[in-house]
Amino acid sequence: MSDAQLTRQRVGMVGIGLMGHGIATNIQRAGWPLAFLEHPGNQPVDELLAQGATPFATGAELARHAEIIILCVTGSPQVEEVLFREEGVLQGLRPGTVIIDCSTAIPSSTQRIAEAVEAAGGRFLDAPMTRTPKEAAEGRLNLLVGGDRELFEAQRPMPGRSGPGTS
Repeated sequence: MSDAQLTRQRVGMVGIGLMGHGIATNIQRAGWPLAFLEHPGNQPVDELLAQGATPFATGAELARHAEIIILCVTGSPQVEEVLFREEGVLQGLRPGTVIIDCSTAIPSSTQRIAEAVEAAGGRFLDAPMTRTPKEAAEGRLNLLVGGDRELFEAQRPMPGRSGPGTS
């Protein structure tokens, strides 16, 4: 898949908090269409909206809209909630949608989530991150990615990704 094809893919974000806000800003800055899940824990989203981001009230609605969904929530309980709840992401997941989980999660939960995403027709990357909100805003996070190598490589053109061993 070419970079031009990837840039047409719509990215959905769950978790526009301290770290997610920087990620979302960089996604938009690089020209990727952005949507996000409305949540009271989001940081102010006025700039994201002014740049064309689309808010969605439920995870299912967001999933019906995006080809890539980035989860940037606290940990396993929050990931499970956003995916499995009524009107959650899995209920709207379309075949081939990529879920990238950037939370700090319990391995057994991550394995169960990956299996559920794949059973629903999606693809999954586990990508917990390191660094701080400052680096998130600068597009300089470190991601520790686990999952299918080919899927990982296909996502590398996303903003902030560079050279071997970094993402």
